[in-house]
Amino acid sequence: MLSDTARAILAKSSTATLTTILFKKGLRNVYLQGVQPLARGRPNMVGEAFTLRYIPAREDLDHIGVFAGTAHPQRRAVEDIPAGHVLVMDCRGDASAASAGSILVTRMMVRGAAGVVTDGGLRDSYEIADMAIPCYTRAPSAPTNLIKHHAVDINVAIGCGGVPIYPGDIMVGDGEGVVCIPAELAEAVAAEAVDQEAFERFVIERVRGGQGIFGLYPPNDATKADYAAWRASQG
Repeated sequence: MLSDTARAILAKSSTATLTTILFKKGLRNVYLQGVQPLARGRPNMVGEAFTLRYIPAREDLDHIGVFAGTAHPQRRAVEDIPAGHVLVMDCRGDASAASAGSILVTRMMVRGAAGVVTDGGLRDSYEIADMAIPCYTRAPSAPTNLIKHHAVDINVAIGCGGVPIYPGDIMVGDGEGVVCIPAELAEAVAAEAVDQEAFERFVIERVRGGQGIFGLYPPNDATKADYAAWRASQG
């Protein structure tokens, strides 16, 4: 489980900062490609991944009647996702049909889910954009998921936006997109993010004041000393 301290730090960290920290740790493929927020200017999304995997639909299996029971994986994912988790859906990058809509997203929001991420489409996107729950999608798409997607697995390893996602990995989303932090690295990444975000605020101040980037970003010894003094002055 992610600690409350780490969760609070990640809620204030940009995906740019987090991808840089992960790159320093040797991870290059952590930023979901083509997945954008439905609404910008919202607080960061932070939560453990709860996954749903789709494969291509087949006409004899994917008809409107499959929603009548209680076993359909999409419906089960909506009812089973733990509070504080993010539903991450693998749609193979196909946004020609929706992977969920406003009713299912509302249900997850009421149940305390931390967000929704899909590399497919979302229907009722204009309604979902006004909801309090953060949602990230490849594109708006009106057709039901049954046209293109067959839900098969819940809470297994998936690919979303070209990134491997394992259940329990930490998903962080901001106005730019979504990054996946491997669960075992999340606490260390959060700890480093505090200093990285502070240093970049220091750099921005210097650049706005007219200083050039050489020796500043990345810092030389003189800049490191100036930064230490600046940070002490900031408390």
